[in-house]
Amino acid sequence: MSNVTLFGFPRSTFVSVVGLILTAKGVPYTFHDTEDEMYLPIHLQRHPFGRVPVLQHDDFMLYETSAIAAYVDEVLPGPKFTPVDPRQRARMNQWMCNLNSYFYPEMIYHVSHERMVYPELGIPGNDLIVQRAMPKVIQALEVMEKELSDGRPFIVGDSLTMADFFLLPTLFGFSLTPEGKQLLPKFPAVQAWADRMAALPGVIRFRASLPPRAPIPHAREWVHHHRPAA
Repeated sequence: MSNVTLFGFPRSTFVSVVGLILTAKGVPYTFHDTEDEMYLPIHLQRHPFGRVPVLQHDDFMLYETSAIAAYVDEVLPGPKFTPVDPRQRARMNQWMCNLNSYFYPEMIYHVSHERMVYPELGIPGNDLIVQRAMPKVIQALEVMEKELSDGRPFIVGDSLTMADFFLLPTLFGFSLTPEGKQLLPKFPAVQAWADRMAALPGVIRFRASLPPRAPIPHAREWVHHHRPAA
C-alpha cells in the first residue's frame, strides 16, 4: 500500500479540493496540518511559494492543486473523475479555470476573508473590498446558473468530474458569509447542485473528517501580503 500525505491547514479551500477527491476515490491518506509551519523552512521545502496544498505520494512531492488533482486521478486507485471524451474533458478544465480565475478570487479572497477570516482574528473587515467584488461574484453565479439550467446534475453533465470538486469548497465558503446567505437562494440551479454535492457519500465522509471550524492564526500575515488594496 502506497503512503499518501496531504499537507495543508483544514480551512484551506484548495486543500479541501484535494481532500474531497482523495476521499471520493477511496484513497486512504494522512493529513499533516501546516498551520504552525506555513512560513518556516520546513514548509518552504515542500512548497517554495509557501502555499498549500502539497501532496506526498511515497517519495514523490507535488504542489499546486490542479497538478495534484490530475496526478491523483491518473495514478491512484478508485473511480476516475476525468472524462475520457475530449470535449467533456475540455469543459471540465474550463470550469476548473473558471473557479481559479473568477470564483475563488472574488468569493473567498475578497468576500470570505473580509467577512469571516479577518474578523475572527479581531481584524476589521473592509467593506470596500467586498463591495468591489460583488458584481463579479454575481456574474460568476449567473454563468454557473445558466450552465446548470438544462437540469444536468453536475457541472459538465451527467457524471461527476474534478470540476465539481473544485467548485464545491469555494461555493460552500461563500455560502457562510452574509452576502452568500442572501445571494445564493436567488440561483436555484446552483443551490440544487450544491445540495446534490453535499449529499454525496464522499462529501459527507470528508466533511465529517474535518475538525470544528476555528480561526486561522497565520492569516494575520495575509493582511500584509495577501489582502488586496481597498
